[in-house]
Amino acid sequence: MDYRLWVMSYKLSIIYRLKLKKLKMQNEKTLITEKSFELAVRIVRLCQYLKKNKKEYDLSRQLLRSGTSIGANVREAKHGESRPDFIHKLAIAQKEAIETLYWLELLKATDFLNQTEFDSIHKDASSVWRILTAIIKTSKLNNFNP
Repeated sequence: MDYRLWVMSYKLSIIYRLKLKKLKMQNEKTLITEKSFELAVRIVRLCQYLKKNKKEYDLSRQLLRSGTSIGANVREAKHGESRPDFIHKLAIAQKEAIETLYWLELLKATDFLNQTEFDSIHKDASSVWRILTAIIKTSKLNNFNP
């Protein structure tokens, strides 16, 4: 086999493996995709409860927007065009997680949530925030390419 032909086939095999790796990563369920989706479901149910039982509309609408946006940005990050795009989308999800924590704390402080309700969902939201923070730090340190 000619050397140039061998080099070209070797490069193509590397490109093929990288594309397969990217496709596999996009399709597999990761911890953060599962956790952020589960949190979004809990947020939707909490907002339904707040509207129906507590007649609270304004804070729950803000909570609904920020809490469901986390998972959407995580999914978008998985399909990022580049490493900086991946990190940027996760950083947006991280900011939404921080905002979600704020709305939960405000709902607790204004007695729309009791301590038990607050502790449970706040723990989940904090967990998502910590996972996002770790992924962002690791992605910045490593030469990660989604």
